[in-house]
Parts: sequence; C-alpha cells; structure tokens
Amino acid sequence: MAPPMPLLAVRGSDGIHMIQGPPKIANLDSFQRDCSRNCKVCTFSKDGKIFAWCNGDVTNIASTADGTLLHTFDLPKVIGLEFSPKNTILATWQTYTTGKDGAAGVPNLQLYDLKTGKCVKSFIQKKMENWSPRWSEDEKICARNVNNEVHFFENNNFDTIANKLHLQKVSDFALSPGEHPCKVAVYVPGSKGAPSFVRLYQYPNFSGPHSALANKSFFKADRVSMLWNSKATAVLVTASTDVDKTGASYYGEQTLHYIAVNGESAVVQLPKKGPIYDVVWNKNATEFCAVYGFMPAKATIFNLKCDPIFDFGTGPRNAAFYSPQGHILVLAGFGNLRGQMEVWDVKNYKLISKPTATDATFFSWCPNGEHIVTATCSPRLRVGNGYKIWHYTGSILHKYDVPNNTELWQVSWQPFVDGVFPAKPIVFQPVPGEVPAEESKPAQAYRPPALRNKPVTSYKLHEEEPPQSTKPQSADKPLSKAALKNQKKREAKKAAKQEAKADEPSEPVLEVSLNAAPTAVTTGDPETDKKIKNLKRKLKAIEQLKDLEASGKSLEKNQIEKIQKEDALLKELEDLELGV
Repeated sequence: MAPPMPLLAVRGSDGIHMIQGPPKIANLDSFQRDCSRNCKVCTFSKDGKIFAWCNGDVTNIASTADGTLLHTFDLPKVIGLEFSPKNTILATWQTYTTGKDGAAGVPNLQLYDLKTGKCVKSFIQKKMENWSPRWSEDEKICARNVNNEVHFFENNNFDTIANKLHLQKVSDFALSPGEHPCKVAVYVPGSKGAPSFVRLYQYPNFSGPHSALANKSFFKADRVSMLWNSKATAVLVTASTDVDKTGASYYGEQTLHYIAVNGESAVVQLPKKGPIYDVVWNKNATEFCAVYGFMPAKATIFNLKCDPIFDFGTGPRNAAFYSPQGHILVLAGFGNLRGQMEVWDVKNYKLISKPTATDATFFSWCPNGEHIVTATCSPRLRVGNGYKIWHYTGSILHKYDVPNNTELWQVSWQPFVDGVFPAKPIVFQPVPGEVPAEESKPAQAYRPPALRNKPVTSYKLHEEEPPQSTKPQSADKPLSKAALKNQKKREAKKAAKQEAKADEPSEPVLEVSLNAAPTAVTTGDPETDKKIKNLKRKLKAIEQLKDLEASGKSLEKNQIEKIQKEDALLKELEDLELGV
C-alpha cells in the first residue's frame, strides 16, 4: 500500500486553501477554498484527520479525507484552536473582555464535544499565554494553570477537579508525552532572594516531603522553557534572564539544565559563551542538540550524561530541526540571518547538502522525513511572502509566491501518528527538482575607499571552527599495567626533550636573500666586514618591506626606492665576500 501524501494548509490575507504534498504537488480539490480575508487561525488535529479554522464569521471543523464539513460553531472572534489528542474535545479561545461598567466578562475559553458539537465547559482565561488545556496522550488527564495552581481533570470530566498541585507560585508546567503514568514538570519563579526551581512529579503523587521525582533550583531565571524527551525520562530546561548583568549580551542570559526522572540533574556545559538559540531532542530520546554562542554560533550534540559527542563547528545558525524519524538534522539561520541550512546525516555525521532559503522565517519537516517547507510569512516580513517545498538533498520541488498586495500568514503540514512513515535510507545525490536552485551572489565585504583596487588580504573577522567528533574516550576499559608504564615513559621522554630544548641558547637568525651567505663571514679586513654587516642589515629591511607590500599595505615613495636597490646591494655584497 502506497504511503499517504501529507497535505499542506496555507493561510493568508486571501483566505485558506490546501495543497497535496510531494510527489504530486497540486491544489486539493476536495477542500473548498475559504476566500475570507479574515482567517485568523487554523490547525490540524494530532492525527491529521480533522482540520479547524475560523474565518471571522464562524469556526468550521472539516474532515481532511474528503473535505466534509463536520461542525460549524457560531464563534466569529476565535484566535486560538486546539484539539485533544484523540479528537474528543476542541478547545477555543477568544480575547477576554469586561463590561463597560467594569463587571466581570463572560467566559472566553470553551471546550466542545466533537461528537455532539455541544459546549461541555467554559472557563475564564484572561491571558493568551498558555491558554490551552493540556492533555495526556490517552486523554485520561487534562490540566490547566489557574491562580498559581495546576488543576487536573480526569477522563474529560470538567465538572470535578480530580487533583490540585499547589506550590508557592506555579508559573508554568509541562505534561510528559506517552502513555500512563503521566509525569508533570512545574516551574516556580524565585522571589525575595529565593531561587527559582523546576520539579518533576508523577501524577497523582503531589503531597508528602518525598513526592517529587527530581528538583533543580537556579537563581538566574526570569522565565524557562521545559522540553520533555519522547520517552518521558528527562526534561531540558532553558532558563533565561531579561538582563545580562555582565553586559555581554543585549538579550539577557541563558543557561541549560538537564533533569531526569530518576533524580539526576546537571548544568549542561556549553563551550562557547553567548545566547542559547535553540535546543531540541532527537526522537530516540538519547541525545539532544543545542545551538548557542555569539555569532558565528556553535551547534553540539550531547548524550544523556550531558557529554558532547559531536561538534558541528561554527556557522551562521540559530535553529535546529530533527526529522520526525530522527535520522536527519537541519541546522539553519533564519530571521535576521541569510537562511543558510546544513542538512546532516546524524548516524554517520556526514553533511548531505547546504541549501539556502533566502529571507525564510519559518521551517517545518514533512511527516515523511523526506521533504521540508520554508516560508516567508507576515508580519515577520511583509514583502516577498511565499513558500518553498524542498527535498532534504537541496532540490526545490515547488515554489509559490503570493500575489502583490497579499500576505502569507501560516503554512502547516498535516500531522500523522508515529509509524506511518518509517525512516528510509539517506540519499546524498540531489533528486531532480522542478524549480532551478537560486544562485545567490555572495555579498562582497565592505572595503573603505583607501583599500579599494588593492590586493585583498585574507583577514577574517571570526575564526571558523570545523565539525569534529567530541566523543569522550571510553572509560569502561582501563589501561593495563604495561600500557600505563609505557605511557609514563613516553610522557617522561617528551618532558625531557622539551626541557633540553628550553636549555639550549637561542641564536638569532638573519633573514637574507638566498644569494647571501647564511652565516657570518670574516674577511680579515675590519672595514670590509663593517660594509658587509651594513649591506646585510639593508637587505633584511628590504625583505620586511616586501612582506608588507605582499600583505596589501601601501608603501611610501622612499620605501619603494629602497626595494628597487635590492639587486645592486646583492651584487655589492657578493663582490665584497668574494674579495673582488
């Protein structure tokens, strides 16, 4: 049976439409295009079988299989949509408003049963940040943050709060992926000299002094992002401050922490100072990639012991994306960077391709692990909006530029459940593309007028670091006694050599022309020896001037005249040494 073709939803100022993904890229006729110019939000369900969007008049729910309209809700102002994992509940969010007299507003977060189409519960949710309830993958647990507490509901029964997790001031939480038992990571910001901390719990064990699975505290944290791995065994916490008190960065300061459910925790040591741009887990849950450091940024893969196992060197990048199967990694520089991408085979750490998506503001892997989409979207960039579909070998398979006076707001792939698209063998030869690759002219470095029309020097603003394996030496097999003895002998021998070399008196070496004598020669006549010494000094000065000229530095007129006298000086030196 042929694998399905993922759909791509496209939302912009000219409405919403869908296209079929590779290999046959074309408009999806079964989905009727919505030409409303006020489509504020759209989303797929977790398995990709249902699609929801709000067009400014109503909120529609449709089947992606045949485009059939399943439900229409009279919700014209919805700007947030979210499906529960098993498509039982649809959560919608509208901007919270109060009455003219200051009276409390009406509930703006609604939960709808997708079988009956009826609203099962409404809440007041003032802030859009973290507005959506969060479900476990089996939908046995649903949680939301309310007034410094995390409220838990079971089996989508929202009339009864089954459990509460109450700490001093819970700011954020994250449920673990996977099946039961569900784990919860909670973040509590610090106050009055107390540190911030992240704790891990297993639902529903929240009470008691030893209920927490793990705890990690840190002082430098105004906000955090928490990222579970796919097996729910560890969390990566990126802690950020708004202000860098050392003055090294305008964007604050970040630190990366590793917390495991077995109680282990560590600060991930990043070799280069600077911001942490992105952190992502591999699908296999045994390694993660971090992009960090002042530009040009470094990218490094770490194992579960937080040891670096491969360093990709430095480059213009600020994001990392693992393929859904975890066999390919893309390092990219989007936003205020030029859109350069590096596609890597992460099993053999071999570079596959280096395409460039100029002005891209969005990147997403197709669920099949072979194709990607890059897009230039508004409001990040309001000109040159459009999207491209690529093969990971760097070929452009489809390109779409929106018409003039039209904006592109969002593109998103139809998701699929795990296992639908198994990993295929990686190919390194570029596949045929329907769109020719754009040959972008490398930008010339600015040169001041005084240096133009002169030889270009090989000066670099930054020293580039090449990719290299950083796997630690295996400590499982200790060296034998004989090997240790030989190693000590080699080290002692090397140290003795270095010591003997340091004790030798250093002799000055004169850099003269090959025609000149390599060692000092005495003729027996003090006057002649003095002339020879003066000539060698002049020739050495000429060699230094020639080096300066080769490096691109402009010489004065008298310096150029000195160089022109080199041949005459060499002839005079030769005559004196031969006693002519």
